[in-house]
Amino acid sequence: MRQHTQARTRRIAGAILATSLAVSLAACTPSAEKPTTEGPEETAPASAIDSEAIIEAGISYGLSGGFDPMVTTGAVTVAANWHVFEGLTELDPATREVYAALGAELPTKIDDLTYEVTLRDGAVFHDGTPVTTDDVVYSFERVLDPANKSLYAGFIGFIDTVTAKDDTTVTITLKYPFSLVNERLSTVKVVPKALVESNYEAFNALPVGTGPYKMTQATPDDKITFERFDDYTGTRPALAAGLNWNLLGDAAARVTAMSSGTISAMEDVPYIDVPTLEGTVDVESVQSFGTLFMMFNTDEAPFNDPKVRQAFFYALDMDKIVETGMLGQAAPATSFLPETHPNYHEASTVYSYDPELAKKLLSEAGVAEGTKVTVMTTDTGWVQDVAPLIKENLDAVGLDITLDIGQSGGQYTKVDAGDMQVMVAPGDPSVFGNDPDLLMRWWFGDNVWSQSRYRWADTPEFAELQKTLDAAVQATGDEQQELWNQAFDTLSDNAVLYPLLHRKLPTAWNSDELSGFKPLPITGLSFLDVGMLK
Repeated sequence: MRQHTQARTRRIAGAILATSLAVSLAACTPSAEKPTTEGPEETAPASAIDSEAIIEAGISYGLSGGFDPMVTTGAVTVAANWHVFEGLTELDPATREVYAALGAELPTKIDDLTYEVTLRDGAVFHDGTPVTTDDVVYSFERVLDPANKSLYAGFIGFIDTVTAKDDTTVTITLKYPFSLVNERLSTVKVVPKALVESNYEAFNALPVGTGPYKMTQATPDDKITFERFDDYTGTRPALAAGLNWNLLGDAAARVTAMSSGTISAMEDVPYIDVPTLEGTVDVESVQSFGTLFMMFNTDEAPFNDPKVRQAFFYALDMDKIVETGMLGQAAPATSFLPETHPNYHEASTVYSYDPELAKKLLSEAGVAEGTKVTVMTTDTGWVQDVAPLIKENLDAVGLDITLDIGQSGGQYTKVDAGDMQVMVAPGDPSVFGNDPDLLMRWWFGDNVWSQSRYRWADTPEFAELQKTLDAAVQATGDEQQELWNQAFDTLSDNAVLYPLLHRKLPTAWNSDELSGFKPLPITGLSFLDVGMLK
């Protein structure tokens, strides 16, 4: 729901006391079928925009670590980098559609294994140095270099080489045909080779890119500031003179700042505060991919039996959990993907609430009444809200559940050591990309998840899943969708790690002050194509 306020006086000065919450993304949503080379249109004419305004925003996560786009996965640093860096292509944060960014156009396909991208005219870094094809090659090679241990290397594993064809064009050769080249190139941001090599610490602390905003300050527990980059030559120039991101980890501080007019937009509206803010500003909850999943240690009996894993899902009254624990701000999972995703397919097994079936499956698997099980969860606020409801449902089918609630890092340390039976935790890789292959391989590639967490990598079912995923990325159209559907069915039937729900993300903003603002289906705020009204 959205309600507009009456015009309010903008207050963009003043100190805000806040605490910060450091997070790392465990893991956003694209359409591979509807590429575009344009960003969203402005909603107000240029004459109505105050080009000298500073947009004030409330950010819910703390600043931890640097901004190097090769390694950062922090919620706040990734969102900040949308405004500072560009890849050859980009995914729009709101629509998740791919568009040409540092590339003049989307990649040109020469043959099944060769693509070319020409850089846009006049592109320069924030320090004034021209962007060269050597910078592009360097940016890809540093990500692909195993010594750098970049998370993003896994997203472009299909690339064999990136070379400079001439001063304006790069050639990308593939190891095998890959249908999602346009989308995946967006995961690599182009950086200035000379600066990164000569003064890495300075670059990591205050990054230099080619985006519409230049970062000017980054202070943990305080704020991140940006100013308009006047020499930007792309299609999404800054519409404001600058941005001030107030790091407000305390939810009450964000809500107070939003309702008082100190900020014009805030992310991560607490579910309980949505009705209050709706009366004074715009509030919209956008369906996201972001999941609450349940994961099992399949090395430990009885969780090596799929009947037991399925029983846990059938035992849960997800409609009640969503309504009571999350105040309706989620959708119970009917597939690996949410129903709003362009590649959605209802899974072969949909876990509706059926406690009698859960009891039957447990009995068939030889699980005795009163069997003790420890369910680990993270201490994320909304996860803690639903954990007691999950315990109540599992206890009701004859299990004796103990909840182990703790900080995410500590919980995963135990998980990786094998000290886990069942875990319920949040996760969302969609901030990196939205194609089904990326989203599935985050958890179901041959990686730490399959090897050390749910420990399913040595099974015939896992091997068959890899074959299906490998075939899907080389296919297109209906054939590709059918292969992904097979993978979705495999995930639902085996339920080694599977979504319980997909979250909605509530965002608040003042449409009497901001033009072109859109709430996102991923963590963060985007001010691309957003201006302050006069």
